[in-house]
Amino acid sequence: MNHVLLLGAGKIGGAIARFLANTGDYDVLLADADHASLARVGKTPGIRTVVLSAADGDALRKAMEGRSAVISALSYALNPTVAIAALEMGLSYFDLTEDRETTAAVRMLADRAKPGQIFMPQCGLAPGFVSIAAYHLARQFDRPEEVRMRVGALPQFPTNEMKYNLTWSTDGLINEYGNPCEAIHDGRRIEVLPLEGLEHFSLDGVDYEAFNTSGGVGTLCETLGDEVRSLDYKTVRYRGHRDLMCFLMNELRLNSRRTLLKDILENAVPVTPQDVVLIFCTVSGLKEGRLTQVTDARKIYHGACFGGRWSAIQITTAGAICAVVDLAFGGKLPEQGFVRQEQVELGDFLENRFGACYAHAATVLPTSEEVER
Repeated sequence: MNHVLLLGAGKIGGAIARFLANTGDYDVLLADADHASLARVGKTPGIRTVVLSAADGDALRKAMEGRSAVISALSYALNPTVAIAALEMGLSYFDLTEDRETTAAVRMLADRAKPGQIFMPQCGLAPGFVSIAAYHLARQFDRPEEVRMRVGALPQFPTNEMKYNLTWSTDGLINEYGNPCEAIHDGRRIEVLPLEGLEHFSLDGVDYEAFNTSGGVGTLCETLGDEVRSLDYKTVRYRGHRDLMCFLMNELRLNSRRTLLKDILENAVPVTPQDVVLIFCTVSGLKEGRLTQVTDARKIYHGACFGGRWSAIQITTAGAICAVVDLAFGGKLPEQGFVRQEQVELGDFLENRFGACYAHAATVLPTSEEVER
C-alpha cells in the first residue's frame, strides 16, 4: 500500500484522490482548508479527509507523518511551503504548477533531497505530458531543429463571446496569460510576451487560434537548448478569445490587478464539465539524412473512467500526475533529487494504468508510433 498526502480537494484534487483510491493500491489522506470541498469528495474507500491549511506548518508536517509522498493540487503560491515541509519530513514531492518561479524554488530544494526522495513539479497536462511527448519525438531525430507544442482545454459547446468556459484553476489561467514565456529562437533561449505570437489554423472544420502562454514549455528549453534551432509552446483557443483577453489584461491593465480579474472571471464565466483537450506536438529536423517532420496529436473528451465521470481537463491533468506518481512508486523514475517531465519514457507513461487515458485518446493525426511503423 502506498501512503500519500494529497493537498487540495478542488476539481483536480478530487479527481486525483478518486483515481488513486480506485486502484486499491493507495491510501490517500486528502487535506483542504475548505469543509465543502472535502464533502464533495464524499466517503470513498481508501480516502481519509482532514481539514488543514497548508499555511499551517505544524499541521502540515503532522499530516505528513507516515506518508511516502505529498501531492499538491494547490495554487502555485503555496507550493514552496509544501516542498520545504516535504524536504524536512523526507517525503517525495509532486505538483501541478505552471509557475516558473515556483519550479525554480522547488528545484533548489531538490538539491538537498535524501536518497529515495524526489521532487517533481509540473506534473499535469502542460507543463507535464506535453513535454514527455515532445521530447520523445525529438529523440527520434538525428538532429532535431524545430519543436512546437500546442495544447488547449476547450469547452465542447462554446456559447459566450469569449468562446471559453473555466475548466481549472483561475489563478493558473491568469498566471499563464500574464507572465513572460520561455522559447528558443535561432538557437538562443529567449523570453517572449504572453498573448503574442498569434497563429490561426482549422481542424475538422473548426477554426482555432494559438498564442504564447507562460509555463507550458516546462524545462524543455533547458534540456534541448543546445540541440534545436527553435522551440515554443502556445495555448489553443477558439478564434477571438485572445483579443478579448488582451483587452482585459493589457488595455484595462487587469494583469496588474489579478485579484479583481479573478473575481470578474469567476463570476461571469461559467465552468463546464463538457470539454475537450487538444494536444499537438510537432518536431522537424534531420532524420536519416532527410528533412522530416513528425507530429503526435491527440483529442481527449470528457467521459467515464476510474469509477466516475470527469471533464477532459480532470482526466488529463489528474491522469498525468497519478501516472508519474505511480511510475515513481514502481521504480521507473530517478530515485533522488529533481526530476524533469522529459525524463519519463513515453512508452512507460502510456502503458501505465493512469497514463492510458492519453493512449486511448481519439487521435486526429497519426501518432509518432504509427508514423514509425
